[in-house]
Amino acid sequence: MNSFKRAAKASVLLLCSLLFVQCASDGNKTSAEAAAGTDTKGKANVEMKIAYVDGDSLMSGYNFAKDVNEAMLRGQSKLESAQRQKANELQRFYGEIDRKYKNNGYLTQESFDADQQKYQKMQNDAAAYMSNLERSVQNELMMNTQQLNDSVNKFISEYAKKNGYSIVLRKEATWYIGNVDDVTSDVIKGLNERYNKVDSKK
Repeated sequence: MNSFKRAAKASVLLLCSLLFVQCASDGNKTSAEAAAGTDTKGKANVEMKIAYVDGDSLMSGYNFAKDVNEAMLRGQSKLESAQRQKANELQRFYGEIDRKYKNNGYLTQESFDADQQKYQKMQNDAAAYMSNLERSVQNELMMNTQQLNDSVNKFISEYAKKNGYSIVLRKEATWYIGNVDDVTSDVIKGLNERYNKVDSKK
């Protein structure tokens, strides 16, 4: 259970820290030359067009991101519910053994041992069930997170090329952004339009 919570928290951090960078490069130029604004012939390059996306706003405005977050919460709730159910089952049976023992309900040592063995098996089965359920929920979360990451990166890459941006930064990953286009709203709108179109075909 603790491992799932750690994985869930890590996934939330992943959702909030997606890195959106799309660089257009010229194979005849070195990074130093590009930074200096000159090509191999010493001519001035055209100024790069740069934009940024607010990752927090993107995650709170993109419908797919909201669906992924809701799925994560449902998975955690499912795990917690299953854990309570298994704990209650074990507690009830242990209580039956205890009452039966105190009331001299066991006529033989063998019958007492049989219930003890049954209780041990119930514990083992519960642990295995919870382990499998946790693995299933984690796998679903990882798959959804990967799909979300791929969706955002692909769209921003296409958006940058279409609108002539050489670089698209993530706001949270920079110290300062000045005189740079904020394309967050456009990106959220485009992502939701694409997501709603795909979702309507299901």
